[in-house]
Amino acid sequence: MRKHYTAAFKAQVVREILREDKPIAQIASAHGVHPNVLHTWKAQALEGLPRLFEGRDDVAALRQEHEREKHELYAEIGRLATHVAWLKRKAGLGHDQD
Repeated sequence: MRKHYTAAFKAQVVREILREDKPIAQIASAHGVHPNVLHTWKAQALEGLPRLFEGRDDVAALRQEHEREKHELYAEIGRLATHVAWLKRKAGLGHDQD
């Protein structure tokens, strides 16, 4: 059966590895994780580091796009609500009959 580790646990262990105070074998033994797994986690962390700094512009662009889409959707909801109210009036349905 495979063990599943939380992201917080992996981050804590990788921080220990990057400090280079102890050998990976000792860290692996202390946490009950195979050294090969720790090498993989370290490689993943080092590979992902550049994205931490590149992503700031992307996040701002995504937020701006999200706000634009949200504004458009609320506008469409308003148009549709107005249209439904107009259709109800034309059909002779009162506001108290929903």
